[in-house]
Amino acid sequence: MAEKLPYVVGYGVITKTLDKIKSAATPERFTQDFLSTKLSLKGGTAKPVIPFLKRIGFLGSDGVPSDRYKRFRNAANTGAAAAEGLKQGYKPLYTRNEYAHILNDKELKGLIVEATGFEPKAATVKVILGSFKALKAFAKFDGEIATEEAADLGEDVVTDARRDEETTRPKLGLSYTINLNLPATSDIAVFNAIFKSLREHLLR
Repeated sequence: MAEKLPYVVGYGVITKTLDKIKSAATPERFTQDFLSTKLSLKGGTAKPVIPFLKRIGFLGSDGVPSDRYKRFRNAANTGAAAAEGLKQGYKPLYTRNEYAHILNDKELKGLIVEATGFEPKAATVKVILGSFKALKAFAKFDGEIATEEAADLGEDVVTDARRDEETTRPKLGLSYTINLNLPATSDIAVFNAIFKSLREHLLR
């Protein structure tokens, strides 16, 4: 049976909406007025984003923001909330391949064609693919490290390696031996003069 997958024809608005959701206050209800007035996303291309948000579990059927919507606004949970939304909205794809989010465009397109029954060249296939990727850009799955976190981790590893290297590196030290041929004399003043000169010129 052909499956229905969520999409927005002008799927670039998905990215704009999600970006603005993170910075705007959470409304009691996510309406067209909120979309156009508070998020400054006006016109017919933006309207379909509300049904899309409902399909991915960010809004209830009444437009009330869900717990997932609220967690998405928390930078620490953004990736996980988006990943949950992706798996819910595109469940037919994940039923066929649990790693749909790591497929390349050709493989993902094939999965969409398989699930929907559309022709490969159908415009709807293209916008479903674009909508999936727009949401996926915000998602973080288990075992993945965000780019900034990876960069920080890499810096920590380098710093630790340098610290270990400095700790284990052998210390460089110099030592020397002085051989003195003392004159055969019983005059203590001669010895005092020799050792005084040695102390002043070599041992300081």
